[in-house]
Amino acid sequence: MNDRALVTIARGAPPQTLTDVELRLDEVPLTIDPKPRRKVRAWVRFGSVPVRVEALAARWTPDAVGIVFQIEETEYRCWIWSSAADEHPS
Repeated sequence: MNDRALVTIARGAPPQTLTDVELRLDEVPLTIDPKPRRKVRAWVRFGSVPVRVEALAARWTPDAVGIVFQIEETEYRCWIWSSAADEHPS
């Protein structure tokens, strides 16, 4: 997807994120990387539009990944299912 289309999609709606019930942070272990550096390619939905972004895995549980990514100058953060992210080689 080209950058212009991604910017337009991101302006239309915030990225969807998993809910507290889905994350179960009070029940499962949570790992937080204080200096995220693990690159991933992740599927994210802005409204009903799925897009693939290059992101950093900032935190994770056994089932989910908290990612951070930028589109132009805006930083986005959201939780996705771990199966929606693939390791991205440097």
